[in-house]
Amino acid sequence: MTARPTIDFWYDFASSYSYLSVMRVAALAEAAGVDVRWRPFLLGPIFAAQGWSTSPFNLYPAKGRYMWRDMERLCERRGLSLKRPSPFPQNSLAAARVAIAGRDQGWIAGFSRALFAMAFGEGKNIADEAVLTAALRAADIDPNAAMVAARSEEVKGRLRAETELAKSLGVFGAPSFITGDGEIFWGDDRLEHAIGWARGD
Repeated sequence: MTARPTIDFWYDFASSYSYLSVMRVAALAEAAGVDVRWRPFLLGPIFAAQGWSTSPFNLYPAKGRYMWRDMERLCERRGLSLKRPSPFPQNSLAAARVAIAGRDQGWIAGFSRALFAMAFGEGKNIADEAVLTAALRAADIDPNAAMVAARSEEVKGRLRAETELAKSLGVFGAPSFITGDGEIFWGDDRLEHAIGWARGD
């Protein structure tokens, strides 16, 4: 039996355009017969290596204004709520740790969708443990066990390793999609292309 093609989906919970992809990647990939590996990581260390202390959307105001207007258009078109979180970008460390803890247990996708909806749909602070707990409950996950796992040294080490792996693969922004043959596709608008490439279309 031939294995299904796979894409690695690299995303940061503080990334605006990752919100768009998180809410649609699973359905699009399943319809195309492609498996998704959810790879939460931290953009901060990658930006720091480029000499940036914050998001380029903050460093370059015109780019930031365009991004938020683009998000408004795309969210309206897709029926998604949008409320700009403050501050932006948010601290996504705890969120990424929770997601890493849930990957092997099979609830990373549900948690990620729930938390992104709270972050960019409701403007909530994802660094707040109460928000993380609410997202876990929304995805029918036991928040107590999840938070304990997220604080473990094992999960902390796994997240550091994921971020280093992303850097070594050439990931420089989120969302990014990497196909089985190593092709990188950056941005929500490249999701369909990445899925097609993975299929060999």
